[in-house]
Amino acid sequence: MNLYYLLPASAILHITEEFLFPGGFLTWYRHYWPEIAASITPRFLFIINAILIIVCFIPPLIGDPAYGIALWLAIAAILFTNAIFHIQASIRTKIYSPGTVTSVLVYLPLTVFGYWTFITNGQASVGTAVSSFLIGASYHWFSLLSHRRRAKTIEK
Repeated sequence: MNLYYLLPASAILHITEEFLFPGGFLTWYRHYWPEIAASITPRFLFIINAILIIVCFIPPLIGDPAYGIALWLAIAAILFTNAIFHIQASIRTKIYSPGTVTSVLVYLPLTVFGYWTFITNGQASVGTAVSSFLIGASYHWFSLLSHRRRAKTIEK
C-alpha cells in the first residue's frame, strides 16, 4: 500500500462530502462562525480546496524521501486537525457538520496509521513526526486569524 496517494484520495472524498454529497458546508460554516462569514466565499473555498488537493500530490514527487515523508506527515496533521474541528463543531452545535463522516472514517485513521507506519519503519524520527504535526496543526490557527482579518476588511 502506498500511503502517499491516500492523502489526495482522502481529501477528495472529504471535499465531496462537504460540497456534493450531502453538501451544504458553505451554509453550515457561515452559520457556525458568523463573525468570519464574509470571508467564507465559494471562490475562496474552491481555491483553498484546490490547493489542498494539489499539495496532497506533492509528497511522492519530492526527490528526497525524507522530505516527502515529513511533508506527508504535515499534510496529514492538517487533515487530522480538520477532523477534530468537524467533530468538535458537530458536538458543540448538535448539528451535522458536512465533512464529519469522512473526518472520522478517513482522516483520523489515515493520520494515525501513517504516523505509526513511518515511525515504526524508521522512515521518520519521532522528532520529525512531532515537528511535522505541529507545523500542520498550526494551519487551522493561521487560517482562522486570516479569516478574521479578511472578514473585517470585507465588512468595511
